[in-house]
Parts: sequence; C-alpha cells; structure tokens
Amino acid sequence: MAEITLKAKVRDYKGRTASNAARRAGKVPGVFYLGNEKNIAIEVEALDLRHLIYTSETHIVDLQLSDGTAEAAVLREVQFDPITDRVMHFDLIGVIRGQKMKFEVPVVLEGSSEGVRAGGVLQQTLHKLEVECLPKDLPEYIAVDITHLGANESMLVGDVKIDGVEILTHGEQPLVVISHIRGEATAEGEEAEEGESEPEVIGRGKGEDE
Repeated sequence: MAEITLKAKVRDYKGRTASNAARRAGKVPGVFYLGNEKNIAIEVEALDLRHLIYTSETHIVDLQLSDGTAEAAVLREVQFDPITDRVMHFDLIGVIRGQKMKFEVPVVLEGSSEGVRAGGVLQQTLHKLEVECLPKDLPEYIAVDITHLGANESMLVGDVKIDGVEILTHGEQPLVVISHIRGEATAEGEEAEEGESEPEVIGRGKGEDE
C-alpha cells in the first residue's frame, strides 16, 4: 500500500463565511476523524488534494498537522460544488495500524475480453468494492482479469479473491457483464421483424341502413 503525504493546517474557524473565504484563498476545509477520540478541523492547499482525489488508487495518507503531530488516515468523503465541480470539503478518517478497518477500493479491469473482441459490449457495473482488512493489506486497487470472459458472460463480486482481504460487497452482485454480440443482436431483431405479420383487421362493414 502506497502512502501519500498531506500537509494540513489546524484551523480555528467554522461557518460558511469563513470557509468560503478560505476557498477563495486556495484552501479547502476538511475534518480529520479518529473514531470517538478526536475530530480535528483542518485545511489544506487545494492543489495538494489533487493527487489524493483524482486517482484510481487507494492511498494511506500520512497527515502532517501544523501542530507538529502526524496521523495515518484514508480519504472518506469529498464534497464538490455542483456547478463548478470544485472541491468544497473533505473528510479523512484515522487509521489504527494493526486494527482491521472497512475501506472502499477501486476496481481496475485488466486484459481484453474474448467477448468484446468478438463484438460484444462490456459493462462494468461496479467501480468500487467495500472491503475489510488490516491497513498493511489494503490494496491500492483491485485488479480483475477479464480476458476469459466471452459474450453473454459475467463476473460476480464473489469471483474475486484477495489474500488477507475480506470483500464485504454482496457476492451475487455482477461486477462485469459482456452483453450479446452486436451483430447477433441485430440479426435477431431483423428475424423478429420478418417473422411478424401484419395483424388482420376485422371490421364490421356498413349495412344497408347506414
């Protein structure tokens, strides 16, 4: 598991006005949580968050606080502005080494599926899995080899096994699906259309009185 260092200032302000002022100055307010022991209000440089947020990997954060202390953490939540997509707030949760924790880990597909090469369509239905493990066993991402998947085949969460890691996401959920081959789907559709006949319209003719 790779670590990333993040320097943070312990902030003494709260409220929307002060937080917006910090954002205009290029800062992002956040909170570090360590169970029920302590919650620390912090702020970091917006640019320093980019390598932590815009990545397909999970990192242990070496959080260097301005009061001289250091904590191990993982990114738990990020809030974005719905219009500008700018990062508005973030939460870090403390990691206790030697104690199992729950994490969300990105899924990365590897290989070229047989079904896709034959013209099928790949759908990745889950992009993250919830797992429980020791911090030292936390994978940066979960690699899933899809080379063997043919058309009309799928891979379930339960098919994924990682040493030292318990996957909590329900095992019956589909992870990857290779839908029917496009050419076959088109041909089936054409055959269905050809097999359909115009419905017979039975109407009552006009009588002599009409």
